[in-house]
Amino acid sequence: MPSVFSATDIEAVNTIRCLAADTVQGANSGHPGAPMGCAPMAHILYSKFMNGNPKNPDWINRDRFVLSNGHACALQYVTLHLMGYDITMDDLKKFRQLHSKTPGHPERMETPGIEITTGPLGQGIANAVGLAMAEKHLAATFNTNDFKVIDNTVYCITGDGCLQEGVASEASSLAGHMKLGNLIVLYDANKIQIDGSTDLAFTEDVLARYESYGWHTLTVENGDSDFDSLYKAIADAKLVTDKPSLIKVNTTIGFGSAKQGTEKVHGAPLGDADIANVKTLFNFDPSLKYHVGQNVYDLYKITADAGAQKEAEWNQMMLKYQQVHPDLYSEFDRRFNKKELPTDWVKNLPTFSPSDAPVATRKLSEGIINAIAPNMPEFLGGSADLTGSNLTYWKTAGEFQHPSYDFGDYSGRYIRYGVREHAMAAISNGLAAYGGLVPFASTFLNFISYAVGASRLSALQQLQVIYIMTHDSIGLGEDGPTHQPIETLAMLRATPNTVVLRPADGNETSASYLSALSYRDRPSVICLTRQNLPQLQGSSIESALKGGYVLQDVPNPDLILIATGSEVSICVDTAKLLSSEGINCRVVSMPSSEIFDEQPEEYRKQVLPNGIPRISVEAMSTSPWYKYAHHPIGIDTFGASGKIDDLYNYFGLTPSKIAEKAKSVVQFYKTNPVPVIEKLW
Repeated sequence: MPSVFSATDIEAVNTIRCLAADTVQGANSGHPGAPMGCAPMAHILYSKFMNGNPKNPDWINRDRFVLSNGHACALQYVTLHLMGYDITMDDLKKFRQLHSKTPGHPERMETPGIEITTGPLGQGIANAVGLAMAEKHLAATFNTNDFKVIDNTVYCITGDGCLQEGVASEASSLAGHMKLGNLIVLYDANKIQIDGSTDLAFTEDVLARYESYGWHTLTVENGDSDFDSLYKAIADAKLVTDKPSLIKVNTTIGFGSAKQGTEKVHGAPLGDADIANVKTLFNFDPSLKYHVGQNVYDLYKITADAGAQKEAEWNQMMLKYQQVHPDLYSEFDRRFNKKELPTDWVKNLPTFSPSDAPVATRKLSEGIINAIAPNMPEFLGGSADLTGSNLTYWKTAGEFQHPSYDFGDYSGRYIRYGVREHAMAAISNGLAAYGGLVPFASTFLNFISYAVGASRLSALQQLQVIYIMTHDSIGLGEDGPTHQPIETLAMLRATPNTVVLRPADGNETSASYLSALSYRDRPSVICLTRQNLPQLQGSSIESALKGGYVLQDVPNPDLILIATGSEVSICVDTAKLLSSEGINCRVVSMPSSEIFDEQPEEYRKQVLPNGIPRISVEAMSTSPWYKYAHHPIGIDTFGASGKIDDLYNYFGLTPSKIAEKAKSVVQFYKTNPVPVIEKLW
């Protein structure tokens, strides 16, 4: 079989190697080794296989590429530059500089052509699983016998470090079960990690592990220069449509450097002398920096032009699709072009009155999901093996499964993640990044700690992922401190661009979903109770949308009680006790401090005026509350196993015990000035 590669292809690969080395050297910071070792993979993927249009990086049916070992980002920036994406040579010269298009790890919102933010190892391959699942679901939704609207492939380069991470194992296991034949992962097996050889810590048979997951596996013995074998492996993988593929590519880290094959080339610039020798080895002028031959640019332009032509053909097909399948096209247009939620979906949100029965907010959430999901086809997700506890399944969901199984197909919208919290969150990031979908992920609130590596990245890259977290306090009872979140909300509230919502009743739960579904560029965490809560006098969806509001008021309050979730009704009862003793209390419900902080200053001061003592009550860590309250009441130890009433009494979270503390606070401030909490104002 004749080679598909020319001398210019070889020059292009070596150009990537040298340009990546120059890019890292120019910044005096970064990772040259992996880009030099992975250059053949990047070149072959972008120039021979991937469909995309550099002039329109957001074309929906483009192939997706994820660099899971994100420290190798110089490889991707250089390749995107060569392909004609909006990354100039000056951008490469600004590598790792403040506000550049070429940050130290790939960032989805900063660089054209970057699909997903990677850097923490293992995240990218899990994101790639999510992207592949999104493609399968959307293809099942929009494709017809005569039109292939969605039919792209997801490619991923990963490394030894990624495959040591638990999240990669979790996601890869699920990908095998789901038979994601549209996912091809190239494993950069350079046998080096920061501490030295992988022989120190990573000697397993990776291919055997992936075969046991249900993957198709191949090996390229010489990934440094055997381009034909690498090309054939990718081509063979594309023919396997009922399994994801892992191609082990044996490479030499820092190929061409005097330090190649060692950890010394991993995370530090090569130095001018070594780079000059590398360029000489590859028949380049060592005196030229940031140099690309015109013939290399011309080679990539052929690929870029072909990608633009494929998009043009797809656009023509979509005009016919619109005529033949107007309803499908209208739905596609709404989700991908207009990026709108269905018209009037808000009307399906239930409202509640104080006469309605007490209900756990997780049960209220179930009702809301069943009300909105049937008419919101982009809403999909699942639970980490806690569906019966999280109550996240709805009657018309359908199971997302490979069609060969008896219990679903790829058109299903309910994902059985198994006990894989971290993968669930990382996969959700991939689902959200693809577009046209609003994913949710569910488990017990305390177990989001398993997934914070991914939920943090939801926030960083402005992805709309809805985390539905139940069993949100000591109110879960007998399961005890291993399951009871204490510090969890403090951590989540401290995470930038994350909205935490802890509703107190039905109206606030509806408002939580309205908020979460309305925020298109940030994740939300909805925290829900196991125990029943009353429907509160004074609550409303409209008020709760402001994040905090006066639930119950009195003239000239002596004290303001601020609470969230299950503690709001406790504070209502506390206010009644205090009223009987002549202390007038305003009760403020604050389902989301993040949303409250975004309200106009005038409104915030109306809710929490200066000069009145404030007590916050939440059955968790008190640390987030010092910006609002003079005296936070909560739990700053681990919880305990016991009956719910006994636990609330033990931790001092009953109306009578809160009232006793409140009286002391009011008495103290009768003779002392009430401090202004400046941070809020």
